Amino acid sequence: QVQLVESGGGLVQAGGSLRLSCAASGRTLSRYVIGWFRQAPGKEREFVALISWSSSSTYYADSVKGRFSISRDNAKSTMYLQMNSLKPEDTAVYYCAARMGIATTSSGYGYWGQGTQVTVSS
Repeated sequence: QVQLVESGGGLVQAGGSLRLSCAASGRTLSRYVIGWFRQAPGKEREFVALISWSSSSTYYADSVKGRFSISRDNAKSTMYLQMNSLKPEDTAVYYCAARMGIATTSSGYGYWGQGTQVTVSS
C-alpha cells in the first residue's frame, strides 16, 4: 500500500506562486510514476503533470506548460509541483497520484492523496 498526502495549497493572487508537496509513505515509490491532477467545481478531474520514477521524463498539460514544474526527491519520498504565474483558472483541488507506467489519464492511477485546495484570486 502507498499513502499520499498533499500539502501547500492556499489562496494566492493571480501571478503568484505556490509549491505543492506530496509526501508518500508505505511502499517505496522509487518505481512509481507520480502524477498531479486537479478538479475544479463542476468539472472533471484533469491531468496537470507527471514525472517518471527516475525523473528522466516529465509531461505537462498544455494549460500549465511553461508555468508549472514537477520534481521529486525519492530519498525523501516527496514530490513537488511548483506553480508560477498562477491564473484564476488554476483554481481547483489538486491531487497527487501514483502508478506503474506513464499515463496522463486518471483511470490508471491506483493511489491517490486527499487533495489540497488551490484558489487563485483575480
